[in-house]
Amino acid sequence: VQLQASGGGVVQAGGSLRLSCAASGRTFSAYAMGWFRQAPGKEREFVAAINWSGGITYYSDSVKGRFSTSRDNAENTVYLQMNSLKPEDTAVYYCAAVKGTMEIYISDIAYEYWGQGTQVTVSS
Repeated sequence: VQLQASGGGVVQAGGSLRLSCAASGRTFSAYAMGWFRQAPGKEREFVAAINWSGGITYYSDSVKGRFSTSRDNAENTVYLQMNSLKPEDTAVYYCAAVKGTMEIYISDIAYEYWGQGTQVTVSS
């Protein structure tokens, strides 16, 4: 499956952005999806994950309550709604996909396919 992330940009602290990740292929609903981010000089970190149906989600403590992920399997798209953005949310955001036996995956090494990344910059 090929993934294309979009929706990044520059926003002031406290603002919102919605990232999209469009997937190719007809079996999108078979994949669990994840969102990761990488800030300059830092390791890639887990942000959020969603299971194949959208019924189960999981978030890192740093974004819980501010970010939400959802998916539209009919549109082969997963979303990351980011609210109350902070300067420390500045990073390149990646979507990823994995087809496995678990509902949710939080380790980046579990994911099989990655999008190209979209830059999110939050100014103070």
